[in-house]
Amino acid sequence: MPLPLNISDNHLIDRFGRLHTNLRLSVTDRCNIRCFYCMPAENVVFRPREELLSFEEIERFVRVAAGLGINKLRLTGGEPLVRSELHKLIERLANIPGIDDIALTTNGLLLADQAAVLQTAGLHRLNISLDTLNEATFERISRRTGLQKVLDGIFAAQKVGFKKIRLNAIAIRDLTESEIIPLAEFARSNNLELRFIEFMPLDAEGNWQQDKVLTGQTIRDILEAAFCPLEPVERQEVSQPAVDFRFADGIGRIGFINPVSEPFCGNCNRLRLTAEGQIRNCLFSDVDWDARALLRAETKSGASDADLGQLLHDCVSAKQPAHGISENDFQKPNLAMYQIGG
Repeated sequence: MPLPLNISDNHLIDRFGRLHTNLRLSVTDRCNIRCFYCMPAENVVFRPREELLSFEEIERFVRVAAGLGINKLRLTGGEPLVRSELHKLIERLANIPGIDDIALTTNGLLLADQAAVLQTAGLHRLNISLDTLNEATFERISRRTGLQKVLDGIFAAQKVGFKKIRLNAIAIRDLTESEIIPLAEFARSNNLELRFIEFMPLDAEGNWQQDKVLTGQTIRDILEAAFCPLEPVERQEVSQPAVDFRFADGIGRIGFINPVSEPFCGNCNRLRLTAEGQIRNCLFSDVDWDARALLRAETKSGASDADLGQLLHDCVSAKQPAHGISENDFQKPNLAMYQIGG
């Protein structure tokens, strides 16, 4: 049964006791590269502009969510930096009471030109996708050129003063093993945190196979053999998806996000809003809750904030205990990563 909406009770708690404070906001399904673990190579059909939420609609939704305890936001896509004047949305979100942290996940290709204005607008943290330091491998994964632009974006972000920059590397067996040590050396040399993320079944072309998952434990073994032991770092938040370590020699940190080999669903505190305004309570959910319909309701007075709050409660109440990737009856989501938002 859905939890009743009580405006004085500012919590989104599911039937398993998980408190939800983290919202992923996809601002577009468009992207300027075509990574095979996310998108088709060609002939991608994107949502028409009028189907995407406006900045005003996103701001209203976040205000309601913040009133129910959401305090952390992450902007995703697609590639969020292809959304025109994204910094103006960040300015709006940064001024919402209760929002303490705003992060952005980006492929970095457009970051060099936007880093300064993003920081001024109120962006706190950056996650930059970097699967390889080899141009040929970059092109094989992304099916486009542009590695140097990503590196330029990383250094531009550091130059304008971003202190919290993470590099995200997707780990794929028989493809990225040779990238592990160079990426770690790059991160250690440039005071960057690196996280390896296991390959997940969210590719648009349906080519994911479990035996292509390069596990976090395998990567850890490779790193310790090449550098030094990895020492566990105490979790800052029990709900964080990564297990973090520091190098024993004191140079740098490393993290592992292992949704396939070591699911962390039991502590999940995340909700997602797709670019077209659908709420999802799990990355692997096959059910949406239509916030756009309420935001654009054509009744005399329109849908109220209480209506939006109830929709959030309904979504959270229906959340399953886990994503079930390793279960025999697991069904791949009906959308790919670029359509959901990372």
